[in-house]
Amino acid sequence: MKKFIRKILNKLGFDVHRLSVVADPNLQLLASMHQKEIDIVFDIGANTGQFATEIRSKGFQGEIISFEPLTSARRSLLNKAERDSKWLVHEQAAIGDQNGEIEINISGNSVSSSVFPMLEAHSSAAIDSIYVGKEVVPIVRLDSISHQYLHSESKLFIKIDAQGFEWQVLNGAVETLKRVQGVLCELSLVPLYEGQHLWLEVIDRLEASGFTLWAIQKGFTDPRNGRSLQVDAIFLKVG
Repeated sequence: MKKFIRKILNKLGFDVHRLSVVADPNLQLLASMHQKEIDIVFDIGANTGQFATEIRSKGFQGEIISFEPLTSARRSLLNKAERDSKWLVHEQAAIGDQNGEIEINISGNSVSSSVFPMLEAHSSAAIDSIYVGKEVVPIVRLDSISHQYLHSESKLFIKIDAQGFEWQVLNGAVETLKRVQGVLCELSLVPLYEGQHLWLEVIDRLEASGFTLWAIQKGFTDPRNGRSLQVDAIFLKVG
């Protein structure tokens, strides 16, 4: 009977899986965080709070500190976080390699907004991601603010969703990374933003900083041909 029902669902374009670390990327992420007894997460590029909401729903009970530079997305983020006493939203700022101000390109779907110009490989695979405006926002180095949220025994995990700006986030987090136990980072397999560093460079950098690649999860796929353009990678500190 189960096989028959699954066959019918498959014909309709659906599939059913038992929730597990094999089938559910968020449960896999939580399992990796459990390996390092993570008790605080820096949610960099929080947008409207999708990531924080997901890990909460899967059972993460530690602190979440969200960082979001864009005014509109941050407004929705604040509305969600106010219902959770262990979810804080940092003051409006992008996270990068300097302290000052920076201009961000706002995409039509919000989540693809970036400091960098978007390339055709991205915009043609997701038409709703095309830029529709700009906003000048504060930018800060993680090293200049992380001490506000950490204590000597903190087990820190960092999620980086910076749309091509990952390298700059890492440049501004050299000291903080020494205290990080795990990282979730987007890796672009092809250039999606002008000036970004690609997957192998980011892997090499994090491995040189004492991390090992723990898992790779499905990310941005071109719906026209099924090509993987971007993946999410989980890294854990060695030792």
